[in-house]
Amino acid sequence: MNKNGRVYLVGAGCGDYDLITVRGQRILEKCDVVVYDFLIDSRLLDYVPENAERICVGKRAGCHSESQENINALLVKKAMEGKNVVRLKGGDSFVFGRGGEEIQALRLHDIEYSIIPGISSAIAVPELAGIPVTQRKVSRSFHVITGHTADDLLPMNMNVYAKLDGTLVFLMALKNIEKISEMLILNGKSENTPAAVISNGAGEKQQIVRSNLKNIAHEVRKQKIKAPAVIIVGETAGYDMIPTISLPLRGITVTVTGTKKFAAKLSDKLSTLGAEVNRLDYLNVLEYRDNAEFDNALRNLNDYDWLVLTSINGAEIFFKRLIGLGIDIRALSKIKLAVIGSGTAEVLKRYGIIADFVPEIYTSATLGQMLSCNVCVKERVLILRAEKGSAELTEILEKNNISYDEIKIYDVVGNAKEFDDKAVNTDFITFASSSGVNAFFESGFTVSPRTKIICIGKITANALGKHDVNNFRISGTSNIDGIIDTVLGEVQNEKIQTTEGK
Repeated sequence: MNKNGRVYLVGAGCGDYDLITVRGQRILEKCDVVVYDFLIDSRLLDYVPENAERICVGKRAGCHSESQENINALLVKKAMEGKNVVRLKGGDSFVFGRGGEEIQALRLHDIEYSIIPGISSAIAVPELAGIPVTQRKVSRSFHVITGHTADDLLPMNMNVYAKLDGTLVFLMALKNIEKISEMLILNGKSENTPAAVISNGAGEKQQIVRSNLKNIAHEVRKQKIKAPAVIIVGETAGYDMIPTISLPLRGITVTVTGTKKFAAKLSDKLSTLGAEVNRLDYLNVLEYRDNAEFDNALRNLNDYDWLVLTSINGAEIFFKRLIGLGIDIRALSKIKLAVIGSGTAEVLKRYGIIADFVPEIYTSATLGQMLSCNVCVKERVLILRAEKGSAELTEILEKNNISYDEIKIYDVVGNAKEFDDKAVNTDFITFASSSGVNAFFESGFTVSPRTKIICIGKITANALGKHDVNNFRISGTSNIDGIIDTVLGEVQNEKIQTTEGK
């Protein structure tokens, strides 16, 4: 019986992370190891389980990367350890992705594998730039050519390419663009043939340069276009069918701070609206695993009349530990649940529980006031929350002689060592907690004067004030949707002011 793991060759598609296939996403969500290229959208790694091993093997033009032989050996090694491995590649594994070489190595060691296709940049990048690679009566074929090295562009090959009637698509060829254009013209292709170069295609940083074959190289250098880029030569390169639906945050840059889970969720929604997002997910949720006080409280839930959860993290840790201890969810049947925020309430809904109380204003003070009006004299309250939770909640309970047990079940700690660039110069930056604010400034980050600061509530705003930051906006509601609405409002106001100023 084969005890090896399996290897899945997954094409990530090109550009933005959500161009991956549904099948590819599902495989990522179940892997033990992911071996990925540098040029994939890093947000794809959010699909990977937290305990999975992540291995970057480079593959960036002009930079050091693992040799193909080493990558092959790595895939074999991890599979022979009995692990399910995803080899995640930009575009498609078989379009200059050397997936065939990796499969040959796997077959030599009797390792099972599967292939999940990806959208190739040869088609998608031109398409999203408004260039069809085929068009009836104009171009009945297209030809994908690698231009990575001089050997790929030998004279005998260029002679053939120049005589083709269809669209020519050159991948990994930007550094050879002068040679490509010169040799195509030399071999008979008209110098007036439309040509285009698309840099960072299928993403928010996309740049498009259009010209003719004679001048395209000059225009590329003039506009300082950088790899990765796709070169298109042919009549269809003169077409401009670029999508006309305009997303409300297109062209807007946003830096998102917070924990990985929060930053991923907010970034996803901002990206869907067209924003270019820079994630500073330097906050880590540190769960207190050996917490006898916490375990004892869960085993004696009948001693309490109220359970208070003040965050999404706290709610998820609560249910995880409850299940880990083998405690039936019905132990909560006689307990009222009070939570802060719609996100925390949504965690409860996933377990089939509707929160009894969710204050309209998502603050500890508001929750404390609500509890003081609803908790009876003899009732006991169990509060499960973060190490640095606001003291306002317990102060209000004490003033109203409400009996409570407060247990700290996790902490949020900053870890910004992996971020080399500490200067934020985006249009917006968002903060979702006081701990996020403190970690940001204590780690040496700076915010440019042009960057608008959006914070999630008054406690976060107070933290900004302690760091001498006074120019900020507080979101209307203290959740992700509130932050997004505030960003949208600021962008709309800016457009109105710009229009009125003309």
